[in-house]
Amino acid sequence: MPKKSSGLTFSALTRAYQRNVRSLLRATPAARKALKKTATASRMQSAALRCPVRAAGGELGRWLAGAATGPAGARRYHLYIPPGLLLHPKEKLPLMVMLHGCRQTGRDLAASSRMNRLAARERFLVLYPEQEAMANAQGCWNWFECRNHRAQAEAATLLAVIDKAAARQPVDRGCIAVAGLSAGAGMAALMAALYPHRFCAVGMHSGVAPGAAVSAATALAAMQGRREPHLPQPIAEGVRTAAPQSTSQHTLPPLLVVHGDADRLVSVRNAFAAAALWADALGARAGPVRKLQRGHRYAMQATDYKVRGGAVVVALRTVQGLAHAWSGGAANMPFSDPAGPDACALLWAFVSRQFSKNMKEIGL
Repeated sequence: MPKKSSGLTFSALTRAYQRNVRSLLRATPAARKALKKTATASRMQSAALRCPVRAAGGELGRWLAGAATGPAGARRYHLYIPPGLLLHPKEKLPLMVMLHGCRQTGRDLAASSRMNRLAARERFLVLYPEQEAMANAQGCWNWFECRNHRAQAEAATLLAVIDKAAARQPVDRGCIAVAGLSAGAGMAALMAALYPHRFCAVGMHSGVAPGAAVSAATALAAMQGRREPHLPQPIAEGVRTAAPQSTSQHTLPPLLVVHGDADRLVSVRNAFAAAALWADALGARAGPVRKLQRGHRYAMQATDYKVRGGAVVVALRTVQGLAHAWSGGAANMPFSDPAGPDACALLWAFVSRQFSKNMKEIGL
């Protein structure tokens, strides 16, 4: 693993935030297991992952490893390629970018979410960027460090990771979506707000909306739903524009929000705040709340926000009884609850509709 420069040191506020989060997680046995699992996974990772392997979730496929550099330094990534892909000449594939949560790796999220299994069935690629320990000791994406622009630098670096992977594989750059869990969800939303033209859709699972925290000192209050979010100004062509621009001048990509109402680490209030923030920017109105349940899985409340013409631009799904875990994930894994609705299926159903719209617009 490449070492980072000494410039990536923690501020006192960052350390204070980490101590607060650790105090919350100490009471959770699953979190302690997650820390041990993260350390084990890190030791087992190797740069030589270019041969066919049995990928997380049980299906065969290929893991390609790489790294890219940006304003926040270097970040590694692993790209999952489903088995048996026979592409037509000049055919490109959609890309799903998955950002892991704190005390996770990309491989952990792949195993718990089982997104690779869905990718093999639906024929798309999955990119798992990796946070570095030198950037955050708990493996969190620094979504909250906006005041000192560390969050923006990390978002730009993740964009470089996406560009690096897309340049090396047959990725349809018009069909890229970004999603994440917890800290990964906060970073996914921030990336979509800063670079709205780069993504067809964004998914937030148990995360905090952009602007709710601006520093480590405000992150904990934001996680508890006690701060109002606000959208940052978008960035065009990787450079911040000199004149202020409203978000409406750069239409946000559609947003799916999934959150458990029993989440004690990141309050479900954040889900409602994120949906309202996004809908307000897009001029969308909330439809009726519906209760959905499949079999013995947890029930969920569903609210769709539609713009004039009927298009759904924000979908809010709050899962009853779900704690801070990937809904419908693999059993016996940290931050994963198999009893919830399948979040991967929800995400792909939402994202694939945006891919289809984009293909129609360009005449495919």
